[in-house]
Amino acid sequence: MKKKISQLLQYVIFLGGGIFLVWWQLKSMNLEEKNEFYNAIKNANFWILIPISIMSIMSHISRSMRWKLLMEPLDFHPKLRNVFMVTMVGYLANAAIPRLGELLKCTFLARYEKLKLDKLVGTIILERSFDLVCYAIFIAFTILIQIKIIGSFATEKLDKLFEGNPALTFLKIGLCIVAVVLSWFAIRWTIKKNPQNKLINKINLIIKGVFEGLSTIKHMKNKRAFLMHTFFIWCMYLGQIYLGFWGLESTASLGIGAACSVLSLATLSMIVTPGGIGSFPIFVMQTLLIYGLSNAQGKAFGWLMWSASTGLIVLVGFVSLLLLPILNKKEII
Repeated sequence: MKKKISQLLQYVIFLGGGIFLVWWQLKSMNLEEKNEFYNAIKNANFWILIPISIMSIMSHISRSMRWKLLMEPLDFHPKLRNVFMVTMVGYLANAAIPRLGELLKCTFLARYEKLKLDKLVGTIILERSFDLVCYAIFIAFTILIQIKIIGSFATEKLDKLFEGNPALTFLKIGLCIVAVVLSWFAIRWTIKKNPQNKLINKINLIIKGVFEGLSTIKHMKNKRAFLMHTFFIWCMYLGQIYLGFWGLESTASLGIGAACSVLSLATLSMIVTPGGIGSFPIFVMQTLLIYGLSNAQGKAFGWLMWSASTGLIVLVGFVSLLLLPILNKKEII
């Protein structure tokens, strides 16, 4: 009972936090910023959402095909249409309640394809572990190709924070590095001394899951296909952001580097709140400040992209939810 109340409380906090961020963003804008925001949305090229939606669907299909590859060693061969539909239902559920979608899509697929639920959950853990590594690599790549822009922005912020004193700035940076190193050793010591702690066990399971996932994928029969699908999925994600830039006059001149930066922070926003509600536009806005856009312009682009992505998930997710029992009527009789 206590566990259910705790989980419900977490969901309420995450979703409530997202709704609060939506309210706060709109309320915090002054009259000039509101006019700039609404004008940007009003004059947006909404036709660009058509190819963006197609790329989004293609990424979801590719993700479904990649999930099927993870099931092959288990001798599971579900229909691609079912894998795709339960994937979209999972995204729909995640937009409201974090992590519910992962369990829901496994439950649905196990029901309609007569598969073992526990083994399907295992494939999801492997997939998420690999995605986590890919995300870290993508962030490193983004920083590497824009080291001057990101470095200049960070230096500017540090100068303002430390009142433009170079000596004080370097001292603070050095202390931060020392603090990070000491924290790392403190965490390792804590893990070693408290092996039965629930939080520590969860962290250990995540770390082990990442390494086990990488090891499993390394020995996959269709490893090349799996990696190609992964590359294609990230290309589609990046392509959606880059095409989205053409939708607003203020972002039309931005390049692929800016798209990488936006994708890096936008992905993180999906973890902060369910489906990125409230946090997605803020993360995007803060990223676009680096490239000279105003708060209102950054928020306008963030809201445009989030609305397009969420709208597609809601539409296709609900249609999939309705079609699953109809198309699999014989299997569940």
